[in-house]
Amino acid sequence: MNMQEAGERAEQMLDGIFGAIKPSVETERGPSSDSICTDFKNDSTGTGSITRRRYVMTIISDERRGSFLGVVERRWTKDGYKITSVREDKEMPAIFATSPEGFRVSLQVGYKGQAVISVTSPCVTESAVTEPPREPIDPGSPAAEGLPYVRSDFWSAETPAPSPSAS
Repeated sequence: MNMQEAGERAEQMLDGIFGAIKPSVETERGPSSDSICTDFKNDSTGTGSITRRRYVMTIISDERRGSFLGVVERRWTKDGYKITSVREDKEMPAIFATSPEGFRVSLQVGYKGQAVISVTSPCVTESAVTEPPREPIDPGSPAAEGLPYVRSDFWSAETPAPSPSAS
């Protein structure tokens, strides 16, 4: 696998993660990044890694944040990801995991509840990488602030999520 293929795989992984979130949330692609992998002497190894990010633009209320994290964690576990760390912070929780292919994934909640899911590839064959397309943002729009602004009847509700019924 080369860096371009790793970037495409990271996009597929993000699509799968967000496809599992019901009801769905609005997202925006974040900036991509790539880096060269080095050895212990900081010399290039002819390999590199790629990171892809998606920002959740749907407001996830404090009361629904745990449910959101749970949906993502269950999806990762179902897909064979190994949960490597959990940050159990009330304001800025996070979950970190590794996919069976060695990709590192994270869901982090930051300032004003901004949730970000990122996928970073393992070191793969160095290659040119194209940036995935991103929609231009109108500087006067709520999206330009970079914070969640889309209201959802479910995710933005200020009551705890209903428990799934036992069938």
